[in-house]
Amino acid sequence: MQLEGIHHISSITADAPRNVDFYVRVLGLRMVKKTVNQDDPSVYHLFYADEAGSPGADLTFFEYPGARQGRAGAGMVHTIVLRVGSEASLDFWRLRLADEQVDSERGERSLSFADPEGLGYELIVDESGDPPLTAISPDVPAEHAIRGFAGVRAYSAAPERSAPLLRDVLGFTPADADSTTQWEARGEQRGGFYAYDAAPEQRGLGGAGTVHHIAWAAYDDDIEAWDARVRRAGAHTSGLVDRFWFRSVYFREPSGVLFELATLGPGFTSDEPLESLGQSLVLPPRLEPQRAQIEPRLTPLPPTRAAASAS
Repeated sequence: MQLEGIHHISSITADAPRNVDFYVRVLGLRMVKKTVNQDDPSVYHLFYADEAGSPGADLTFFEYPGARQGRAGAGMVHTIVLRVGSEASLDFWRLRLADEQVDSERGERSLSFADPEGLGYELIVDESGDPPLTAISPDVPAEHAIRGFAGVRAYSAAPERSAPLLRDVLGFTPADADSTTQWEARGEQRGGFYAYDAAPEQRGLGGAGTVHHIAWAAYDDDIEAWDARVRRAGAHTSGLVDRFWFRSVYFREPSGVLFELATLGPGFTSDEPLESLGQSLVLPPRLEPQRAQIEPRLTPLPPTRAAASAS
């Protein structure tokens, strides 16, 4: 068994309309599923990805209106790293973000910034060789479009504690033989890195602008075996959870980050045509009978498909 890099990354927002505007209009991603949190149907679960809603490009957000501002600390992902095509793309994004009054910092081959709620991002030039996963957006030239996940950076007070599970159970590869801080999960199709930085003294707080969990992509037929394998290693798992668009297993790795293993299928087109993904509220079958109660309680959203700016 092997994992095919990152499946999706789920974070928290206190402001769904602003979240939609930033990720669809500013970053040029496609909303591929507008649904609700299956464990709390009173709030949105919004999914942004490439044009096809592919695993490997899927940023998701739970909306909790009025949620406190979060702060990344030990046991939390603090930076999501995305791929772009070239250094010219980094310059494009620096200027585009500046036009939106978003501060950024240009590195030698990277660009760092935060979303409106402080969630940290880094863009890096894509040298992976993996097929790019891009969305179509009227204000983002195709050559500069975001190309999917490169990896994440997390805080850990003792990264060496996580090495046995990452290496021996999940099959991550260390950057070098002695590394306990730099890892990669690479399969036949895609890869994604997982890196640790020293944890700040200040304790982390879950809330708006923080990552809730990171999901790694598993083949559909392997998910039961992954659950058993993680359990045999001594981790407590959620057991199999059916999210309709994929099946999952959740557990915390020893540094404290919440992991999910999510299947590559059946995918977001299992209940919507590709051309209309994300345009209307979709509920999994078990929640559909509650639509009349759920829909009126949700926050009105701006357009979920970017329109061209007036010239």
